[in-house]
Amino acid sequence: MLKGIFLVFFGACSFGILSTFVKLAYHDGYTLGDVTGAQAFFGAVILWVLFLLQSRTTTYKAKPIKLITPWWKMVLAGTCTGLVSVFYYQCVKLVPNSLAIILLMQFIWMSILLEFIIYKKKPTGLQLSSVLLVLSGTILASGMAETSVSSLNPIGIGFGFLAAISYACFLLLSGKIGNEYPPLKKSALMISGACIFIFILFPPSFIYNGALNGSLLKWGLIIAIFGTVIPPLFYAEGVPRIGTALSSILSAAELPVAVMMAGFVLQEQVSLLRWIGVCVILSAMLLPNMTYLNQKIFNRNARGDNAQKTQS
Repeated sequence: MLKGIFLVFFGACSFGILSTFVKLAYHDGYTLGDVTGAQAFFGAVILWVLFLLQSRTTTYKAKPIKLITPWWKMVLAGTCTGLVSVFYYQCVKLVPNSLAIILLMQFIWMSILLEFIIYKKKPTGLQLSSVLLVLSGTILASGMAETSVSSLNPIGIGFGFLAAISYACFLLLSGKIGNEYPPLKKSALMISGACIFIFILFPPSFIYNGALNGSLLKWGLIIAIFGTVIPPLFYAEGVPRIGTALSSILSAAELPVAVMMAGFVLQEQVSLLRWIGVCVILSAMLLPNMTYLNQKIFNRNARGDNAQKTQS
């Protein structure tokens, strides 16, 4: 379980890093179709290359289960990843960044609610407490408490909620389907689905119009690594180990990382109130893991005491 916690946490951190490079790509004049298309295309290529290289050197033993998820279902499920990118990047264009982040972070309670509705899995008291802390910290860390509401755009808010729902569905699907596949193959199939979906929405003119001769190649590769290679790969391995509810809480790490990147890389002004919000979110992520970590420490100490008794 501890491995799953670290995988999901670092996958979320990668998503947090992503937003900074997306802003830099927009600053260079690239469109929503350019950014999302390059991200999905390069991500799919990298994942398939890694999988083929892995297949040549290792033999993967499938898990002993009766049903194998058809590959086309994995590709279809990947549209959730594409929807997250399209909806969220469009939301950022229409509403303040602080509000866009708040809207995206609603995936935390949405994913827990979806798991309860579909699988009848009730959240624990610690998980519910963590959700409340995350939502409270989000308001502070995003800067919403210091932002005027006069510029709110209802269409942008709608895109933000759609991005959150898509993210919640992505987490749910990552933990429930295709777990018999090697993580690299599972991620490659899902990102291929995202790539096909985005290319249908935005024909990939960047491939032949010379855009890759500029900085789009650089931004596309960076965004692909942090947006479509590391997170799906880590989530494919981590979410099944710890479950959707805990994964959704740990995924809140995206916001603190985004705030830190904005302050250190983009040189944006980050107030003390926002840093307090970051600390609240970090504490919320630790809360549901304390029981598990305490149990690990207790078991380790018990094993040490037993070993000493055996030696004596």
